[in-house]
Amino acid sequence: MTTFLISLAVLVGGYFVYGLLVEKVFGIDPARLTPAVKHPDGVDFVPLPTWKVFMIQFLNIAGVGPIFGAIMGVMFGPAAFLWIVFGTIFAGAVHDFTSAMLSLRQDGVSLPEVVGNELGVGARQVMRVFSVVLLVLVGAVFVITPSGLLASMTPDYMDVTFWAVVIFLYYLFATMLPIDKLIGKLYPLFGGALLFMAVALMGVMLFGGVGIPDGMADGLYNRHPQAETHALFPMLFISIACGALSGFHATQSPMMARCLKNERLARPVFYGAMVAEGIVALIWAAAAIAFTGGYQGLAEYMAVDGHTPGTLVHDVSIGWLGAFGGVLAIIGVVAAPITTGDTALRSVRLIVADTLKLDQRKFLKRALISIPLFAVTFAVMMVDFQVLWRYFAWSNQSLAVFTLWAVTVYLARNRRFFYITLIPALFMTVVTVSYIFMAPEGFSLDIDLSLGIGVTAAVVLLAWFAAKLPAMRRETRPLAAD
Repeated sequence: MTTFLISLAVLVGGYFVYGLLVEKVFGIDPARLTPAVKHPDGVDFVPLPTWKVFMIQFLNIAGVGPIFGAIMGVMFGPAAFLWIVFGTIFAGAVHDFTSAMLSLRQDGVSLPEVVGNELGVGARQVMRVFSVVLLVLVGAVFVITPSGLLASMTPDYMDVTFWAVVIFLYYLFATMLPIDKLIGKLYPLFGGALLFMAVALMGVMLFGGVGIPDGMADGLYNRHPQAETHALFPMLFISIACGALSGFHATQSPMMARCLKNERLARPVFYGAMVAEGIVALIWAAAAIAFTGGYQGLAEYMAVDGHTPGTLVHDVSIGWLGAFGGVLAIIGVVAAPITTGDTALRSVRLIVADTLKLDQRKFLKRALISIPLFAVTFAVMMVDFQVLWRYFAWSNQSLAVFTLWAVTVYLARNRRFFYITLIPALFMTVVTVSYIFMAPEGFSLDIDLSLGIGVTAAVVLLAWFAAKLPAMRRETRPLAAD
């Protein structure tokens, strides 16, 4: 319990201390007009109340990520708590805030344009492809999960295909309608339910006599039941993405950057939403081991045929919160992934529109992008779910690497303290490169060799950055929107 309370306090303190430092390093300007104020279009550029922007951003980046990821990640042991806390403060929240600020300063452009403006035309093209592939994977993954669960709770004629079609139709509306018409009305409700569920579970653990066997005193060694093939490094840092650092978030931030009324609200919305997500992940990591009795109990629970993170969420919610908890579990396991998939596909529309310079005010032009996009997403759904998820997880963190390097270059060019993004960029370079070389869906190389390749890649990029640094500082330039 002590570890949990300390972790919670550090997360909250991180927002007020390190979050303020990051804000000062980047340098906000409350007098600068935001994209929503400069050119509202009634579709994507729509000024919204700050609380609503926060709730939409929180649900955009959260979904089931900080729940499922935390459950799968805590199987590696107490190191998961450290990654959730310090990953959120020093990497994830910094990544989300700085990528959002770059988008704000460039008229709300999507992530590939942000990265391309800092790393060059080649990086822009790679990011366009990479972002679209990742977001289509997200859309496909988050149709499969809720449609399967809904099919299990409804009559036989309402099978997986039926629910997939229903969810697809919702996605189509959410992707094409103005941001304030559907997403702006539903997201605050679902986001509030997700936060309420997490706070209710925390209340049970704090005041319900529930012990949290975190095992921190026994060391940080790998507790995973398949430790021989699931190395703590780098697999823990791929498993817990949305609850600590996630490249997917940088694809969502521009969407809310187009709705923010003032730059001074960026830290509460973007840094704050990531800290809130870290708190949700922390609560679910603790709940997983508390409910099952520890790491061994969690491993035994997950080894039972048919048990998934989703079933654990259901059992914890019903067991601790009763019938009301069951309703919240349905919202968490069904609504949350749906509200991640829809904004993922909306982000693809924006990326394609930015690439092709297509104005999105007219419905027909939005349909021109959205309909082919949904056809591709449906085709991707035919791929095995486990394969989809593994590639999604790696692509997600690789995207964060590109974003962190782009922000580092921007800070260096503007003579700011670039170490706030350089250090997490180097760390995640090692993680993503070593993972793809050792993973079954990658090159399946020896763990030590894979780590060596990852470290080498980070050293090479650091040497490149150091060599380019003097030139970067000489070519200081204002952003296009300045």
